[in-house]
Parts: sequence; structure tokens; C-alpha cells
Amino acid sequence: MARKETAADAANPGRLKQIALTYKMTRKADPRIGLVIAAVGIVTFGAFLAIGFGIGHPIYLGILGFVLAFLAMAIVFGRRAERAAFGQMEGQPGAAAAVLDKIGRGWTTTPAVAMNRSQDVVHRTVGKAGIVLVAEGNPNRVKSLLAAEKKKMARVVSDVPVHDVIVGTGEGEVPLKKLRTTLLKLPRVLQGPQVTATNDRLRAMGDLMSNMPLPKGPMPKGMRMPRGGPKMR
Repeated sequence: MARKETAADAANPGRLKQIALTYKMTRKADPRIGLVIAAVGIVTFGAFLAIGFGIGHPIYLGILGFVLAFLAMAIVFGRRAERAAFGQMEGQPGAAAAVLDKIGRGWTTTPAVAMNRSQDVVHRTVGKAGIVLVAEGNPNRVKSLLAAEKKKMARVVSDVPVHDVIVGTGEGEVPLKKLRTTLLKLPRVLQGPQVTATNDRLRAMGDLMSNMPLPKGPMPKGMRMPRGGPKMR
């Protein structure tokens, strides 16, 4: 019991520090975040307190309003923090991989299964919707990367649906902030065992970048492929 309490006490400062860092990061991109959160909390609490006085139960509605105000503040903060994070990652190579890595349970993401020397890249994620190839980079160049990757996969997973998405702000492209939502809206056509089998077959096929160490998340601008690495397409 004592060990559990000690672990919990040690974890709390870490969480508070993470929240503080997230707030600082968000404030740089969204200077009004503090005022917005405070306004949401005050309005929510005030509305429930007023209703409480109106029906003769100010204490009960006040407590309920306090709890719901805190919840509303947390939701608003989370959404604005996410928006700020996407804004900072927008346009950076590897940003889509960072989003895919946090898409949620049931999805297995393999970053940079295809790449060229211009840093156009294709990531692959597999879930109950099938296989999704997510490309970021020049729209004209990534189309050839997507076509080549589909052709390669067709030899081992021809019976699995394949979707392709190009991340960007142009016509027919998906903005980075909507990438996760777009994937989660795809129809689910595979069962759990089929997803596992698909991942096993793709893993056996091997990936272009399987022997190259890549940093998680967005790659630094100006990064070049090392000499002697895998052959670029």
C-alpha cells in the first residue's frame, strides 16, 4: 500500500509539470488561452449557481457547477492545445507520422515506408479499416510513391482494402489536424485477427526504411538521407 502511494505521489509532479509545459506551449500560439479557459469556467459555474438559486438548491447546483466547470475547462484546454500543436507541426516532414502514432488502439503505424531525396514520404498504418497510406510532401511527387507502394503491397495483401491520403491544405488533401478524424471515419471492414494477419504479412515483406534509424515525430528541416542507405525511389 505504501509503495502504491509513493508511486502515485511521484507521478503527480510529473503530470503537473507536463500540464504546465503544455500550457506554456499553447500560450505561445494562442495568447488568449488563459482568458478563454477562465471565461468557460466562470460562465459554467455561474450558470449552475444561478439555476440553483432559482430552484432553491444553490449548494447542490453550486457543487455540480464547480465540477462541470472544471470539466469544461479541461476539454477546452485540451482542444486548443491540440490545435496549437498541429499548427506548430504543420508543414514539417514527419508531422503526419507523429499524428498516426497517437491515433489510438487498434492501429499499427509504420513510418516512412517510402521516401525520396526531396523528403516526400509515405507512412503506413493498418487497422480495421484496412491499410491506409499517408503521404506528405509535394502532391505531384508523392503520387508516384503511393503508386509504387501499392504495387509492392499488392503481392502480399491483395485482399485487403487500401486507402491513400495526402496530407496538406490543397484541393483533395487532408489537413494535418483532420488526419486522425479522417482515418477513424473510414468504414471498418476487417476483424481483429485479419488486422494481425495483415500486419504480419506486411512485416514479412519488409519496408524501405526498416534498417534506418528515424527520429520519432517531425524530422528536422534540412535533414538529408545518409550515403550508403537504402536506395531511394
